[in-house]
Amino acid sequence: MMTNLFSVFDPSTSIFNTSLNWTSTMLGLLIIPSSLWLIPSRHNILWNNILMTLHKEFKTLIGYKSINKGASFIFISLFSMIMFNNFLGLFPYVFTSTSHLTMTLSLALPLWLSFLIFGWINNTQHMFAHLVPQGTPPILMPFMVCIETISNLIRPGTLAVRLAANMIAGHLLLTLLGNTGPFLTVSLLTVLISTQIALLILESAVAIIQSYVFAVLSTLYSSEVN
Repeated sequence: MMTNLFSVFDPSTSIFNTSLNWTSTMLGLLIIPSSLWLIPSRHNILWNNILMTLHKEFKTLIGYKSINKGASFIFISLFSMIMFNNFLGLFPYVFTSTSHLTMTLSLALPLWLSFLIFGWINNTQHMFAHLVPQGTPPILMPFMVCIETISNLIRPGTLAVRLAANMIAGHLLLTLLGNTGPFLTVSLLTVLISTQIALLILESAVAIIQSYVFAVLSTLYSSEVN
């Protein structure tokens, strides 16, 4: 029997003799989004500036009509995902998914196919006009149609192979040079380490450039169907 009405509030829940009754005071802080009480870090400010710059550029490439509002964010997300995977591949013993055609084709093929289907269904006349560049002599028109058709069909392949080849080439070079390390003298080993650091910096730049190229080319392909 309770001897005091307020004894119900006495600490009763504990772990290792540590009272947990007061943890409810902290639960509210866990619910509040961190953006409301934390000052944005330099990393957040830098990343937001990058995203806004990409948004303005992609918006210009797409042609900002009413049907295309928000379309640039698809390609920004694509850029972010590819760059994240490219950078992960620079760490030792991490599988680089973007260096394999299974991954790159899975990104390029659905994008290209959706653009193509959308263009031929909604803008059929415009898509036919794309097969013959302006100013082509009549005698060359059949050849230009064949060339433009082939160039359209190989687009997903070129997107996928470009990304995979650029990512795997640098990694192979780093691996081949690294395997020669145990057989070198100290002076040559110093040169090898310097070369490896330079190649690692180059691969970091390639990781950003290739993700940007993939996103920009995808944006250009989408702008052609409007």
